[in-house]
Amino acid sequence: MPIFAAIQSPEKVKDTVKEIVRKPYPKYKVIVLNDDFNTFEHVSNCLMKYIPHMTEQMAWEFTNQIHFEGLAIVWVGPMEQAELYHAQLKQAGLTMAPLEAE
Repeated sequence: MPIFAAIQSPEKVKDTVKEIVRKPYPKYKVIVLNDDFNTFEHVSNCLMKYIPHMTEQMAWEFTNQIHFEGLAIVWVGPMEQAELYHAQLKQAGLTMAPLEAE
């Protein structure tokens, strides 16, 4: 048996090498929906209390967007944090859309 019999052809080697592609984790949207029972002040206060780095001005802009457009994406990020903020806002009485992957 020749020594070269165990060597694979370049085509065979190419088939067995897999390219590793790193994909980032999906980001999730926290969406607050408009309703007929939460006041502007309550929505704004909840956003400032539970969403990190939410300023008063941003909270009021989101609150107006929720009222006039029917919803606002108030935070986007990793699933675990999105689940926490979603649960906190829902527990505070806001009407929430299901978490949505970006």
